[in-house]
Amino acid sequence: MSSLSLAVRDSNTMLRRNLLHARRYPSLTLNLLLTPIVLLLLFVYVFGDVMSAGMGGGGGADRSAYIAYVVPGILMMTIGGTVVGTAVSVSNDMTEGIIARFRTMAIHRGSVLIGHVVGSVLQCIASVVLVGAVAVAIGFRSTDATALEWLAALGLLALVALALTWIAVGMGMISPNAEAASNNALPLVVLPLISSAFVPVEAMPGWFQPIAEYQPFTPAIETLRGLLLGTEIGYNGWLAVAWCLALSALGYAWSKSTFNRDPK
Repeated sequence: MSSLSLAVRDSNTMLRRNLLHARRYPSLTLNLLLTPIVLLLLFVYVFGDVMSAGMGGGGGADRSAYIAYVVPGILMMTIGGTVVGTAVSVSNDMTEGIIARFRTMAIHRGSVLIGHVVGSVLQCIASVVLVGAVAVAIGFRSTDATALEWLAALGLLALVALALTWIAVGMGMISPNAEAASNNALPLVVLPLISSAFVPVEAMPGWFQPIAEYQPFTPAIETLRGLLLGTEIGYNGWLAVAWCLALSALGYAWSKSTFNRDPK
């Protein structure tokens, strides 16, 4: 069997293993998925009228307009929350001895990481679909988006999921236990909260605007918002792709070097 065939076979096996774990222990995934749904309902039904009135520049409250604004940010937050589970899963593998056992077996070394990454990306997409269904149920509509724009939006979500997953894998590998992994991955949940997910950057205090603007989630959110709602994307699309590629490369190099390091 060629090296490529071996890698594909073993990666597929590890992918099935991780998906089986997610199916057998759904509580972590459900808990992480609950957060963006609760935030979506909270900001739409509790703060929606106030937020839309404040963003309207003196216009009246329009909850439907705020639903359209907030959903792209919630979808990105869903990805950030889902990959926290990946960090926990990787940490469990690294600390409970299964990785040491894998090292003694005739399997492709990279298949362990590939299984985690592909499984996490699939879970992220499934989570986004579920949160998106809730958003549609409460009134979100994207009538102006073409089929090509929907495809581009899905591709962007998958690219963000891939980038954040590699970072989460690295965080999980350096964590001594599952609790530490969850804490280390917390910035992936917090960063969307201080982005343009809930209010425009220009509506924030001047000293806070650079924090919200110069981070990976804001250009990704603005790009997704433009694709789904037809708003101006500008240079945000290129920035979002650049951030994703840079984070993917960083996370891959970090995870690979940590995984290949001889266990102490």
